[in-house]
Amino acid sequence: MKNSNSLLIVLIGLSGCAILAALFFAFLYAPTEISMGDVQRIFYFHVPSAWSAFLAFFIVCIASIIFLINGSAKMDTLAVCAAEIGVLFITIVLLTGPLWAKPVWGTFWTWDARLTTSFVLWLIYIAYLMLRRQIPSEEKAARLSAVFGIIGFLDVPIVYMSIRWWRTLHPQPVFAGGSGSGLDPRMLTTLFVCIGAFTLLFVTLLILRTGITYAEKELALLKSKLYKG
Repeated sequence: MKNSNSLLIVLIGLSGCAILAALFFAFLYAPTEISMGDVQRIFYFHVPSAWSAFLAFFIVCIASIIFLINGSAKMDTLAVCAAEIGVLFITIVLLTGPLWAKPVWGTFWTWDARLTTSFVLWLIYIAYLMLRRQIPSEEKAARLSAVFGIIGFLDVPIVYMSIRWWRTLHPQPVFAGGSGSGLDPRMLTTLFVCIGAFTLLFVTLLILRTGITYAEKELALLKSKLYKG
């Protein structure tokens, strides 16, 4: 227990330092974009948030598959916790996107392919979490939400590929392949720092949330034993 608590404290500390580093790089190190100006700095939080959300929903998918195969309660808990954090990050994506879009596109929102599929992704995992809470039977809720989480993940590659498959106002991929990213090297460095910081934050939040969930389950079990006694 002490070792796990120490590891968690270290992770929290590292996450805090990483976020501070990300803020430094985003606001002080990265140069100002010529055409968009300082509003482009939202990019350094928008993209890492999207990456963290995709990672979270990938974990939901894999954990749900394992749960359906062997009925592991730990995998079910991991899936739910990852979904909660994924919703947090995709919400950040949907909030930062319009803030960036308004000065660039002249509107906060348009039913652009990337924006629409991202909004659908948010709705899918909101529905996933609601499904968990609406079904009285825990076992049935776990199995139905696992199937829902696996199917819902199919929207992630659609979100990613949307700007390639359809005409869209959204900027083209940063990592475009042979022609290079088109970003100033300092901007690219900043992006990697921010992605690393957000990934570390995601891992820390996931460990914290799963720990809280286990504690809640143990408390509920203890209460039920006391009432029976």
